[in-house]
Amino acid sequence: MNSLDGIRVLDLSRVLAGPWCTQTLADLGADVIKIERPGSGDDTRGWGPPFLKDAQGQDTAEAAYYLGTNRNKRSVTCDIAQPDGQQLIRELAAKCDVFVENFKVGDMARYGLDFDSLHAVNPRLVYCSVTGFGQTGPYRERAGYDYAIQGMGGLMSITGERDDLGGGPQKVGVAVADLFTGMYATVAILAALRHVERTGTGQHLDMALLDTQVAMLANLGANYLVSGQVPRRAGNAHQNIVPYQVFEVAPAPDGSKEYIILAVGNDGQFAKFCAVAGQPELAKDPRYAKNQDRVRHRTVLVPLLEGVLRQRSKSDWLSSLEAAKVPCGAINNLAEVFADPHILGRGMITPWAHPLQPDLRLVSSPMKLSGTPVRTDLPPPLLGQHTDEVLAEMLGYSAQRLSALRSQGIT
Repeated sequence: MNSLDGIRVLDLSRVLAGPWCTQTLADLGADVIKIERPGSGDDTRGWGPPFLKDAQGQDTAEAAYYLGTNRNKRSVTCDIAQPDGQQLIRELAAKCDVFVENFKVGDMARYGLDFDSLHAVNPRLVYCSVTGFGQTGPYRERAGYDYAIQGMGGLMSITGERDDLGGGPQKVGVAVADLFTGMYATVAILAALRHVERTGTGQHLDMALLDTQVAMLANLGANYLVSGQVPRRAGNAHQNIVPYQVFEVAPAPDGSKEYIILAVGNDGQFAKFCAVAGQPELAKDPRYAKNQDRVRHRTVLVPLLEGVLRQRSKSDWLSSLEAAKVPCGAINNLAEVFADPHILGRGMITPWAHPLQPDLRLVSSPMKLSGTPVRTDLPPPLLGQHTDEVLAEMLGYSAQRLSALRSQGIT
């Protein structure tokens, strides 16, 4: 049994923020019915390469992007631009607990699928709208994409190398505004479902990428509001902790550069690091003994540490620092990540018997619950593969009616 067994989600979202939310709900056991456009489906089905390869090694129509965001769902095709398609969604929503959509503000009202319309059909429905800028405010009608949101929300102003070292605006390597919004939406949906349990009444959740990005500024947002000083890009250094950054170490045997992350989080760890580094006097120096003083004197301390770190190899530093319980780490590429014995030991790769590639491997859910384990079902391989199954099961549609819907281009 899974945590969300019995919860049914009607998912009209595409691409990333919405599907990331509904994938998480599906991992926890919710029955997620993914509504896709007939003929084309979710945009990410075509966002490649890379594409899944068939037995002959040729690209198929299944992009890796789509496979990574839609596990544990059922695919149903429906053209919501047609009145009969809109009616079909209303009938499904009447039998669902959660409705998720990421259309532009006002689009769902044009289709008669907005919160007020569906609330009248199903008062218990938790209706979650995911947009770039939210349902209110002067930017509400703008299209919002992760890249632009990272810029508008301040993230790119604090990400990247320092300006005085040649840096400039830098986005994060994955679409974090989308992903964080998907996770916040998941939390909000679970809270709203709890409210339904108590009151029997659903509600409208207004989730905006820009709101989420601003919230995820975390300590740097607080730094600005408290001090009035605008944080700047700091490269791989931490704004409030020293030493907490990337350091170059001795070169590899082939002469290539090597690096480690040193993440000293408190004064005790700094003393341990200094002992490992053969520099115990640094921990006693009043300029460096406490973190607040190390931050104030970082321009003196960091160059000193850079010289020390370059004297020993990556493996030497990592083994010595780990033995002394000083936080540190390697900088792995993805091949190294997915070969790491700890990643493998934690089950973070799931093998899938995909019809097109029986040895497919994908990233697993990170959630590990002792009593209600997460689901591990394939993303729906075929567009609309569950249409007949879902409509017959939930709405009692006959084979003749299902055939008629297909012939009319509705499903």
